[in-house]
Amino acid sequence: MVDAESFVEEAVAEIREEVGDAHAVIGLSGGVDSSVAAELAYRALGENLTAVYVDTGLMRKGETEEVRETFSHMSSLRIVEAEDRFFDALEGVVDPEEKREIIGREFIREFEREAKEADADYLVQGTIYPDRIESEGGIKSHHNVGGLPDVVDFEGIVEPVRDLYKDEVREVARELGLESVVAERMPFPGPGLAVRVVGEVTKEKVAVARDACHVVEEELEEYDPWQALAAVVGKGTGVKGDNRVHGWIVAVRSVESRDGMTARAQELDWETLQRIQSRITGANENVARVVYDVTHKPPATIEYE
Repeated sequence: MVDAESFVEEAVAEIREEVGDAHAVIGLSGGVDSSVAAELAYRALGENLTAVYVDTGLMRKGETEEVRETFSHMSSLRIVEAEDRFFDALEGVVDPEEKREIIGREFIREFEREAKEADADYLVQGTIYPDRIESEGGIKSHHNVGGLPDVVDFEGIVEPVRDLYKDEVREVARELGLESVVAERMPFPGPGLAVRVVGEVTKEKVAVARDACHVVEEELEEYDPWQALAAVVGKGTGVKGDNRVHGWIVAVRSVESRDGMTARAQELDWETLQRIQSRITGANENVARVVYDVTHKPPATIEYE
């Protein structure tokens, strides 16, 4: 386990040494990895850091408001509304790796635009060790590792938590004094809800996934899962009222893990599962079915794409 106090001191010094008097920009998603990287970079660089939160339209429910409130102490925080650009870029794309590459490219382009405005030479990222292992091992590309375009318009990329596992990042978050809403938050994929929508990414499917994920996180909080989520995996027939519908199938997933490299599906009681399906199908007339995923990692990954 990491010595959080020593790590903070060393990481801040390393960022300061690498960036010097230059300006840096960081992609802030609201998750614990990027939040810790942002706070470390802010302590090292102060006003020479521009934190950029890109609202891709693929984020969790209430994410934008939470980021704005949590990081209000950073006067250089930028909220970029980019939903339409991301959905336009993803239109018609069904291959999971292509989705990740597109999202990675669009993220970097947004950062480049903000960096030019801030006259920044460096990009700070919240890449952690499992991201690198999965990307380098060919399991899947992460938008901040394998999803990066070949040419990035920055003098250097700084990754202060690159050698940490998720539980170690949480230790550092607590040491930094980040609120529990950030420090204890469930992992969320860099490409956002795009990888919780199987097939083409549309605003309708993302809205279904967002609301379903919110229900799952609320209902399973007492189980303390490593990660709990819902994904839109296709369509199936159902009955709503007296009418036959061809609606969305939502898969619920809840796993236990230490570091995300392996995971076991949680055993949930029947009453909880029924409450989840009732809330999800009741809130959206276009959802026909809710299923529970009992697959461990391996052979599955935690996310769907």
